Amino acid sequence: QVQLVESGGGLVQAGGSLRLSCVASGGTFSRYFMGWFRQAPGKEREFVAVISGSGGRMVYGDSVKGRFTTSRDNAKNTVYLEMNSLKPEDTAVYSCAADRRIFSGGLPRLASQYTYWGQGTQVTVSS
Repeated sequence: QVQLVESGGGLVQAGGSLRLSCVASGGTFSRYFMGWFRQAPGKEREFVAVISGSGGRMVYGDSVKGRFTTSRDNAKNTVYLEMNSLKPEDTAVYSCAADRRIFSGGLPRLASQYTYWGQGTQVTVSS
């Protein structure tokens, strides 16, 4: 029902920056909150960020708070993840995810709370 495509990954040196994009198909984008997750080899999937449908509220994982910023442009059906001051430990496959359900705990931070997922984009930070 919803298709998501990430882009913008690549190789960057420690201390550098990257901007990831996630484009959603369809015309109901503003109804969905959009999350970002990452997974490194041998590690569990980790919550990175989530933004509300209107773009008015954002929540970040502790490991990226202060360095990463998520935003969205509903006219372009696109959500962004600006990554600054990158560290080698940020190396992972980054995926965007979407859902429109209302949860009593607020914007969801668990992968199991998202229905739609993109294929992911590789981010590699060299030292």
